[in-house]
Amino acid sequence: MNSYIQLLKQEKILRRLSFIQLISYFGAWFSNVAIYTLLLKMEVSAEVVSFVAMLHFLAGVVQAPFSGAIIDMVKPKKLMLSLIALEIIATAFLVMVTTHNHLLLLYVLIFVKMAAASFYFTTEMSLLPKILDAKVLQKANELHSIIWSLSYTLGMAISGFVVYLLGIKIAFILDALFFVVAFYLLSTLKIEVDLLTQKEKLSEMMRDTFRYLKRTPKAFHLMVVHAFVGLTAFDALVALMVDKYYAGIIATSLALGLLHSARAVGLVVGPVVLGKFVNNKRLIYIFIAQALAVLLWSYVMEYFYLSLVASVIVGFFTTTLWSYSYTLLQKNIEEKYYGRIVAYNDMLFLSSAAFTSYMIGYLATADISLENIANIMGLGFIVGAFYYAYVIKTKKIKEINI
Repeated sequence: MNSYIQLLKQEKILRRLSFIQLISYFGAWFSNVAIYTLLLKMEVSAEVVSFVAMLHFLAGVVQAPFSGAIIDMVKPKKLMLSLIALEIIATAFLVMVTTHNHLLLLYVLIFVKMAAASFYFTTEMSLLPKILDAKVLQKANELHSIIWSLSYTLGMAISGFVVYLLGIKIAFILDALFFVVAFYLLSTLKIEVDLLTQKEKLSEMMRDTFRYLKRTPKAFHLMVVHAFVGLTAFDALVALMVDKYYAGIIATSLALGLLHSARAVGLVVGPVVLGKFVNNKRLIYIFIAQALAVLLWSYVMEYFYLSLVASVIVGFFTTTLWSYSYTLLQKNIEEKYYGRIVAYNDMLFLSSAAFTSYMIGYLATADISLENIANIMGLGFIVGAFYYAYVIKTKKIKEINI
């Protein structure tokens, strides 16, 4: 943990960006719990729950093809401020959603909100390699994941109580206010990054990206490796678990908050423990461990308190899997293509997460048990382990020096 603290002390821009992340992500989880609580109160079908979960990821997929080129052309601070402003507007309008008649409005607002959030994330992840030395990039990625997880833990836990005590609309308003604070903090931050001269048109830059991927196949393979982490899109599954198993013993908002918080504890602790262990060869063991953790979760899913413990174990390996596979890609692409490749990488990852969310609802509607759905997701990580083993064996992948 001391290494992360030292990194924040040394890197002023990273320190401010990290604080903005903490505030933004913390606020985001207020609306997340509120949205799923609202859906369950309206007694919508499993398909609607899964569709909403899918929208959280699908928005990023749609904007990814052109977002990368825009990132490489526009000053990052200006772009990031515009995106936060869009998140403020979309979040504030969520208070208007109260009945089944407003579901279409909910879909649109979630799509806009998450498209802006995904665009912001891609912009920031493209910025980090430009302002940080390669030796600390992995630590910065891990720090980003820890902040996300910490925000997730606190946001989900506190939001569960806020929604329970104060109501859904208050959660939406608080979320919007958190984004206002984030906007102010970013507006006062000085970010100086020289944009590489881009003479090509947007369409030509997009075509050039595909040509780069064709002549650099390892980049595409690493994108696919990272996409396997999209199998951890458990939001729809957790909501259905609460509705089926726990609604009779604990308030819906509290159950959602506690389950997500338990997993987030693992997300925070995992990289601290595994950071010095993981390398290119050992990452395969993280894939396998993630698979076993999900299989364990499916076995105890019916029991609330055992499910809380299993959720911690599930989260324990996820952050390292995400951050290390992301850093591998960053280390194995040319600087000119940072924005575009990161955007397409996020598109694949979000596509995987969106497909996972959709299939959870589809399989649940087809009377496949939630336990077996979790088993299928766990086996997906075994497939990921074999695929990563193939990539390491056949491609020249640079080792990350932590």
